[in-house]
Amino acid sequence: MATSNVLAGARVVLPTGIVDGGRLIVEGTRIAGAAAEDAPVMDLSGHWLVPGFVDLHNHGGGGASFTSGTAEEVLRGVHTHRLHGTTTVVASTVTGEMDVLAQRAGLLSELAEQGDIAGIHFEGPFISPCRKGAHSEELLRDPDPAEVRKLIDAARGRAKMVTLATELPGGIDSVRLLAEHGVIAAIGHTDATYEQTVEAIDAGATVATHLFNAMPTLGHRTPGPIAALLEDERVTVELINDGTHLHPAALQLAFHHAGADRVAFITDAMDAAGFGDGRYLLGPLEVEVSEGVARLVEGGSIAGSTLTLDRAFERAVTVDGLPVEDAVAALSANPARLLGVYDQVGSLEPGKDADLVVLDAEFTLKGVMRKGEWVVDPQLG
Repeated sequence: MATSNVLAGARVVLPTGIVDGGRLIVEGTRIAGAAAEDAPVMDLSGHWLVPGFVDLHNHGGGGASFTSGTAEEVLRGVHTHRLHGTTTVVASTVTGEMDVLAQRAGLLSELAEQGDIAGIHFEGPFISPCRKGAHSEELLRDPDPAEVRKLIDAARGRAKMVTLATELPGGIDSVRLLAEHGVIAAIGHTDATYEQTVEAIDAGATVATHLFNAMPTLGHRTPGPIAALLEDERVTVELINDGTHLHPAALQLAFHHAGADRVAFITDAMDAAGFGDGRYLLGPLEVEVSEGVARLVEGGSIAGSTLTLDRAFERAVTVDGLPVEDAVAALSANPARLLGVYDQVGSLEPGKDADLVVLDAEFTLKGVMRKGEWVVDPQLG
């Protein structure tokens, strides 16, 4: 019999609402419906208890890159984000040579098979040179479906998402290919018009890669991709809520038009997340991180973030004024549904993995549990 533990007294955020002075029972690796009479009780009065965070779009952390690090380095990056409440993470790559990306997919798929990551996200090389951001322009290419298929095959069933500039030659056919193989087609790093974006959504694209960033701005005569992505109920929009990538008004605009059930907070983190300022490489490009903001050394473009999802949560509630339930949806339930793992993670319900985060009254992280084991023990301070 697995050992039962009771977490009591916290404000527990459930799919049905917030329960004051709630009780959550953990039995082994899962959330249980009942506990043994002699089960130990941890008093979490004055705290919040929320589901573990799910990050769809993350390039690394702890000084480690998911794009170029060894398996051990990738695991260090994953652990860094677990310390900040992300109990489920998709490893994102950046633009590179196709053969290198295929090799990378092989390494990351092994970690996915072991349960260390939730899958692979290919951001590039099928993106627009007009909106390349921190991607190497000479390595960009049109989204030829045959090459997209090469990456999917290299990931051995562990590819979760591919970001595409769907207006490029082969873009719509690639979206259809991804949809047929159960891989999320994400529109991003794009120079698409409103009409081209609608066509891509109709073909099967379901995610906006970091909405507002690396795409044309919203115009009243040329609304561009932002309007199309916000208005379509089939699309989930990623937001980087670090105070650098988005003005608070842009975040409010996204929540108002998409609704809380269509927003996923992501980190888009690079190596410096949880590590510190300094010089780093993002793919082949050199990045300078100063005061927590990552920019390319050449050109000054924002190069991912140093965000962790506990900070995104805290900012969402204390700065942006979002209801706690909406922040939880954006950090846990919505991305879990997108990944097809909501039956396992993304909410605090009996039968699901015991993945949870403990926050104090000011929404500062105090504890993290993954599969029933404390990664950060709230009793140890």
